[in-house]
Amino acid sequence: MSAATTRSRTPDRLCAEAIDLARSAAEEAAAPGVVGEHTGMVSEGDRVVTHFFACKELGYRGWRWAVTVARASRARIVTVDEAVLMPGPDALLAPEWVPWSERLRPGDMGPGDLLPTDAEDPRLEPGWSGEDEPPPNSAVSAELADLAEAEDAEVTAAPPAELPLVPARGTVAAIAEELGLRRARVLSRHGLRLAAERWEEAYGPRTPMAQSAPAACDSCGFLVPVGGSLGQAFGICANEFSPADGRVVSLAYGCGGHSEAAVMPKPPQPAPPVIDETRVDPFPLRPSPDSGSVPAAEDDTTTDLGHS
Repeated sequence: MSAATTRSRTPDRLCAEAIDLARSAAEEAAAPGVVGEHTGMVSEGDRVVTHFFACKELGYRGWRWAVTVARASRARIVTVDEAVLMPGPDALLAPEWVPWSERLRPGDMGPGDLLPTDAEDPRLEPGWSGEDEPPPNSAVSAELADLAEAEDAEVTAAPPAELPLVPARGTVAAIAEELGLRRARVLSRHGLRLAAERWEEAYGPRTPMAQSAPAACDSCGFLVPVGGSLGQAFGICANEFSPADGRVVSLAYGCGGHSEAAVMPKPPQPAPPVIDETRVDPFPLRPSPDSGSVPAAEDDTTTDLGHS
């Protein structure tokens, strides 16, 4: 094992000397004048050597032509295996490819663009398809039948695939239609949480606009409520002069266009501080002559002791 490894690391002499043969193969595979000087070689195995030549092609900085030559055992003739253009250690390479689903950002879609949704998208979950509709003799159906008779509505027992475009009142399909669940897929709790985080970041209480607002949106007359669980934390702004007009805003968001901004009292001004820490008080290093004190350096006693 060690002997084979040693032979593979040492280039074969005849293959190592076949630089002209390797250059001819590279020039045959490349365009005229793009094969540069010989930059080195590497042993690929027993009697197999790869020669490298610089590439002078524009746009291929750091690339090199790699020509692999070999010879058979006990043969004196060296032949060419392959000649390819390969990137070197400092080659200019294209950035790593990223799938379109990871490159896409909000606002990238334009007119006519289609965005397919993954069948396993965690933001969605199956809606009501009618497969679990209660049988006609169930208690739920009886309650709906009584409601339908009270409203003079016709209760249909047809499967969901045969239901009319607008389901009859009093049926499970009608309730699902009213709740918005009669779609193939609806938002999952994960999808709702992701949407809430985006809206909270864009129009939430931590934005600079909300920090300087006179009040929050939950007390604004321009706020349009939304249904469902999102209505507990979000609404839609209907003030055309607000920067969030037509946007889903957090109930804790706010702006200067609040409907009651004109009648809101101004916040009380804080009392002045007892100790003014912003003022610099002068502190002399030597006492003034009016104070009557004498510095230690000018004291007569100290001077006499020094002479004695």
